[in-house]
Amino acid sequence: MTRSAAIHHHPIRVYYEDTDAGGVVYYANYLRFAERARTEFMRDAGADHAGMLRDTGLSFFVRRCEVDYLRPARLDDLLQVETRVTNVGGASLEALQTVKRNGEDLARLKVKLACLNQAGRPARLPDNIQVALQNYFQSNSKKRGH
Repeated sequence: MTRSAAIHHHPIRVYYEDTDAGGVVYYANYLRFAERARTEFMRDAGADHAGMLRDTGLSFFVRRCEVDYLRPARLDDLLQVETRVTNVGGASLEALQTVKRNGEDLARLKVKLACLNQAGRPARLPDNIQVALQNYFQSNSKKRGH
């Protein structure tokens, strides 16, 4: 299933712990911001990580991540992380995420997640997760007039 219309928005405030000595966000923290936003996207879609692990023994793991750092975020900035799922495969999920400040792109991430069982082997996405993602895409596409 490939979809691109639904975009999830998640606010992040930059705290002192997120920055280096100069008050600039440390580069690895963009990965943390993106992870939080993906977790909230999944929760909003009705496919939360804790429930998936509890009910199926399956989890998502980052298989690949490409990041383009465009501009620095700074202490106390209010950021917006946009998450757009671009593909849902049998055992994977791909997303484009953009960290923004006042509409300006600061970092862009291309992430591929693999669904793995407790033995660390690839596993098909459960039907309820597939349905939850499809419903999220459909309802949010309608809201945006797509």
